Amino acid sequence: MPRGDGRLTHDLDPSSPGPQDACGVFGVWAPGEEVAKLTYFGLYALQHRGQEAAGIAVSDGASVVVYKDLGLVSQVFDEATLGSLRGHLAVGHTRYSTTGASTWENAQPTFRTTEAGTGLALCHNGNLVNTAELATKAADAGVAGVFSATTDSDLITSLIAAHQDLSVEAAAMEVLPQLRGAFSITFMDEDTLYAARDPQGVRPLVLGRLEHGWVVASETAALDIVGASMVREVEPGELIAIDENGLRSQHFAVAEPKGCVFEYVYLARPDTTISGRSVHAARVEIGRRLAKEHPADADLVIPVPESGTPAAVGYAEASGIPYGLGLVKNSYVGRTFIQPSQTIRQLGIRLKLNPLRDVIRGKRLVVVDDSIVRGNTQRALIRMLREAGALEVHVRISSPPVKWPCFYGIDFASRAELVANGLDVEGVRASINADSLAYVSEQGLIAATEQPANRLCTACFTGQYPIPLGESEVLGKHVLEVAGRAVSGWTGQQAGSALVPGGAEDALTRP
Repeated sequence: MPRGDGRLTHDLDPSSPGPQDACGVFGVWAPGEEVAKLTYFGLYALQHRGQEAAGIAVSDGASVVVYKDLGLVSQVFDEATLGSLRGHLAVGHTRYSTTGASTWENAQPTFRTTEAGTGLALCHNGNLVNTAELATKAADAGVAGVFSATTDSDLITSLIAAHQDLSVEAAAMEVLPQLRGAFSITFMDEDTLYAARDPQGVRPLVLGRLEHGWVVASETAALDIVGASMVREVEPGELIAIDENGLRSQHFAVAEPKGCVFEYVYLARPDTTISGRSVHAARVEIGRRLAKEHPADADLVIPVPESGTPAAVGYAEASGIPYGLGLVKNSYVGRTFIQPSQTIRQLGIRLKLNPLRDVIRGKRLVVVDDSIVRGNTQRALIRMLREAGALEVHVRISSPPVKWPCFYGIDFASRAELVANGLDVEGVRASINADSLAYVSEQGLIAATEQPANRLCTACFTGQYPIPLGESEVLGKHVLEVAGRAVSGWTGQQAGSALVPGGAEDALTRP
């Protein structure tokens, strides 16, 4: 089943980072605090989850204001902007697109004015699989898109806002059970912060406590950066509401946990904890198991930084082969919208990684990386290492072969483009020109997470999707961008909000 024109886990395009997650979300309710700045730093901690766009919505109790733009968090916001966003609650978002193109209109938070005149801003991490069905229902009910947005996130916002006789909370309890797929969302009106998670809990979402407030975030690392203490995870199928009366919780669906195993492999920060398991510790243990399952006769273990580093440490520890840094990563290469010249494009991976020739010259190397999707990056990397004098290159991968696309919020390639789908391990090895290639087993990976196998989603390795999928033609990234054809009536018309200067009531502001 094709995944639109989704990007790959690794690509020679220097503007493309590693496996693309759907986004990072953050929310804070804290009267007396500078909530916009707390949100800014929370998003800063979640920058790895999305580098296409960033945005923050705030409320002072009278109006909701949204400020967003394309770019990194540090590019979108400055001191003056944050200083103008005053209030006692906020939500924020870092975006990587899995539904809808990378445009300003599709940046988040999304915004709607409800039928009752309440401002509603929403941030979404994940990906729905019944977007086309929901869009048809919305169109039949007379609900239109806003500002030409073409995302499942805007659709969720629109559906909640459309309930004329219900509060935002009651409307959410009506809409959330209709959503199918992965969604960890934070949203707000003028007075209340909300958070909800799909019944499978595919994407992480945690609740934290400030001295005088509450925080919700995609990862515990974002709680740490704002000084919040971890309380618990938002439960699958749970809706949380936080206002001046405190925190209240209700469930809109029965929990059927299926957390994404790839969060442990790559997506989450290593200093994050998921389901009680340290991500860093899990990655080190994956490396240990990889060494036991697939030993190599070599002189040095090196990681592909940064995602391969903990597993390389574990591999070296279990194998007894010395660990070393053979590749230097340019920490300042993030997502860029500047296309490289042909000369620079041919250099490919060197914009991100460069070899330490004195370290690797004359050595037999074990190179540890998190995954192989197309194989382009590994092929270029191995060529670069051989040119720098490596005698042998043995590749070890800290996940099983990726053979299936993800429909729950990771933008992998289409199945036809996945190299492990068309080739066996020996075929992939020959394709990337490694001396040997091996992947950790699915059993070894699951054991390293310390989670029960029946509580994890491993669909990208097995093709067993825990949430039923629709037809392939209504699962693509641009499903809502064919509104006039495939999805009846979802026209993306402006409905009820205005592009006006920052600070105005119910405003959506563009820098």
